[in-house]
Amino acid sequence: MMRAAIVSVAIAALFSAVTSVHGREQARDAYPDKPIRFVVPFVAGGSYDVVARLLGMNLSEVLGQRIVVDNRPGAGGLIGTKIIKEAAGDGYTLGMFGNPQTISVNVNPNTDYDIEKDFTPIAPLAVLTNVLVIHGSVPAHSLKEFIALAKSKPGQFNYGSGGVGATTHLAGELFKSLAGVQLVHVPYKGSGVAVTELLSGQVQFMVLNMVLARPLVESGRIRALAVASPRRSPFLPEVPSTNEAGLTGYEFSQWYGVVAPAKLPGKIVNQLNREITKIVQSSGFKKGLMRQGAEPMSSDADTLARFIKSDVAKYRKIVKEQHILAN
Repeated sequence: MMRAAIVSVAIAALFSAVTSVHGREQARDAYPDKPIRFVVPFVAGGSYDVVARLLGMNLSEVLGQRIVVDNRPGAGGLIGTKIIKEAAGDGYTLGMFGNPQTISVNVNPNTDYDIEKDFTPIAPLAVLTNVLVIHGSVPAHSLKEFIALAKSKPGQFNYGSGGVGATTHLAGELFKSLAGVQLVHVPYKGSGVAVTELLSGQVQFMVLNMVLARPLVESGRIRALAVASPRRSPFLPEVPSTNEAGLTGYEFSQWYGVVAPAKLPGKIVNQLNREITKIVQSSGFKKGLMRQGAEPMSSDADTLARFIKSDVAKYRKIVKEQHILAN
């Protein structure tokens, strides 16, 4: 009887020990169990920051942990992107990605990271369509008319950008290449200055994102020729796509995605992609994007990885052909 009792106690103790170890392992494996830093390599208040904070607010609710947005602007996104790269791949540092990174890695030869190997793509978030616009003094009312006019007067029309290597610069160079026209590039210190010069007629052509373009087009201060995407935009539904307007293959949109440092475990990648995708497809998130002039974009992590790779290749081709290097 005594022996049976001793055996029973021993078994209970062993079961308790195993359960305790298992419990500790489960607690250790639980993700997340502390706040997550979300590095945004761009200024506070900009479109990337706004979208990041919109996502962070929703993601915090579903994960049950704080999402701390950490703005680290500078050098076209290089500074913040390097911070993401150097963090641990444990899921507690996420980062915002977009065109600025896929462009800057091409125009800055001293970049000390590999954008395709040093990061783990997690999920796309949104896309912000660009618009091809001209000053009202230009005697063209369609994209075909403007291209024909530019071909007849090579080098007589200017296009503005936010600086050498800026998104607006690459957009203009891609247009020149595909349309077969000669436009003079006039770089400014920021897109805001370039837009002011467009409104005054100092430059005649620009490729502007929807947030900047829409109010100016609707007020009649500039003329929209096409949206730089395969289909029309719900924000300017009367404006044709570049395919409709006769410039097939010209696509230039600002995009937003979430990445992490390299070697993030697949289990965490899948968890984050699943939750982020649900958020992106929710009505609340879509309404928030609408206020930014952006549209939701959701897919799996592998699709984002392929998208980043193709985006880098697209800009590499433009940079090489036009011999573009950042100042």
